[in-house]
Amino acid sequence: MANTRALLKKLLAPTALALALILTQAQSALACGGLVAPDGDVRLGRASTLVAWHDGIEHYLTSFSYQGNESGIGWIVPLPTVPLSIEAGGRWTLQRLFNETHPFIQNTVAFGAAAPTAANAAQVLQQVQIEALNITVLRGSGQAVIDWCAQNGFFLNGDTRAHLLAYANATPIFMAAKYDTAAAKARGQTVGDGAPILITMKTPQPWVPLEVLALDGQQVQADLYFLTDQPLNTSTLNATIGQSAVGSDIPGATGFNVAFQERMTAPLYHDLSTDRNMSWVWPNSWLTYLSLDAPSEHVSYDLSVTPAGIIHLLPFGTAPFASTSAAPAHDFWASLPHLPLGTPQVALLLLVLLAIGGALTWVIVASLRHELRQHAATPVGPR
Repeated sequence: MANTRALLKKLLAPTALALALILTQAQSALACGGLVAPDGDVRLGRASTLVAWHDGIEHYLTSFSYQGNESGIGWIVPLPTVPLSIEAGGRWTLQRLFNETHPFIQNTVAFGAAAPTAANAAQVLQQVQIEALNITVLRGSGQAVIDWCAQNGFFLNGDTRAHLLAYANATPIFMAAKYDTAAAKARGQTVGDGAPILITMKTPQPWVPLEVLALDGQQVQADLYFLTDQPLNTSTLNATIGQSAVGSDIPGATGFNVAFQERMTAPLYHDLSTDRNMSWVWPNSWLTYLSLDAPSEHVSYDLSVTPAGIIHLLPFGTAPFASTSAAPAHDFWASLPHLPLGTPQVALLLLVLLAIGGALTWVIVASLRHELRQHAATPVGPR
């Protein structure tokens, strides 16, 4: 039996090391807007956006910052629908999300909706002041929005005009924000500081305009955070079998990948839900972090998330919820029960454990049989 124990000790050492390696692998396993300024000396800073969707309500938290010294800075972004509200966003939420995904008094003045205007003019739906931003929600054709911008001190270059005309084919709702640099300086804000804005909308699914970030000749860089009822994935098949999307690229999008995902933790829930105007955050949500870093010419799409939690890219100019209406009547994989996230890794680990257990059992049995044969062959001496 001493020989058997020695053999087992030799076998278990590399086996334990292999198991530790497998466990280690298993564990590892926007501000979105067309910048408008008097000239090209201003650049859009890295965009950072949280999109939270629950029970048909989308909370869109974004922070706009710029780099430059111009005084007439503004930005304009398409919206999928008329907001239910626009208010100051959480003071530290985006920073807290950054920290979570990289391990390593409300100041709002509402003016109400304006009276209807001429049919060919943009209609002002809402006006809000948040910190140093003057925000206006508009409804109108692309040309009507362009005309409104020209009449209200927004400088639009050819690229921004083309963006607005194309997006107007998808949605008639736009949000224009003008950055009051004098007010920003009075508040002690400097170049690069952002004012967080929280937009609440009723939508059938999340939608995020990304092509609008693609300013000619600039690298598009964005941090996109999602809070949803289920983990997001890049394909229906992977979602069905429980394969995590972390580390995978978004199909058809250069430099766009799923970098982090986890179920809401208690510390994160506390920090987010206690921030300004963020009490709507729900505790049993999933956090997914997408990172985008690509040349502007490669960002020719917007993003939506299907009701099944699948990340879906829409060609620039497509209606926000086209993926819902155009979805096939029957999706085989979507109709199957979804396995818990991480199932493939757990199944692999179980198979390895079973293989190890089977090998150890075979060694023990073979060793015992060998010792029994040796014992039986040993001559018995006289008593």
